[in-house]
Amino acid sequence: MPPKFDPNEVKFVYLRAVGGEVGAASSLAPKVGPLGLSPKKIGDDIAKATGDWKGLKVTVQLRIQNRQAQVTVVPSAAALIIKALKEPPRDRKKVKNIRHNGNITMDDIINAARVMRP
Repeated sequence: MPPKFDPNEVKFVYLRAVGGEVGAASSLAPKVGPLGLSPKKIGDDIAKATGDWKGLKVTVQLRIQNRQAQVTVVPSAAALIIKALKEPPRDRKKVKNIRHNGNITMDDIINAARVMRP
């Protein structure tokens, strides 16, 4: 028999997702299914939370307590720098092997470093 469910226990699940897109429920199911959550609902929550990061791969933190999930975006340094370049969102299925080029101010790099610091 499985252990008794503790409503106050907090679990953290980290996963990589493409910003603004609903990931496949089949890839979320093994991670959130045993915690009693619906993969489809979690996928919609992730897509809503990562709307600002459209087309970029970002790490997502799920904070699960009492079968409720809170989605937080944990951006990587690469995602922050690409976002600082202010490139238009790209269609991942059509545009491949993109070259990022442009100018970034030192303030953008310092802001990215501040976000990365815990």
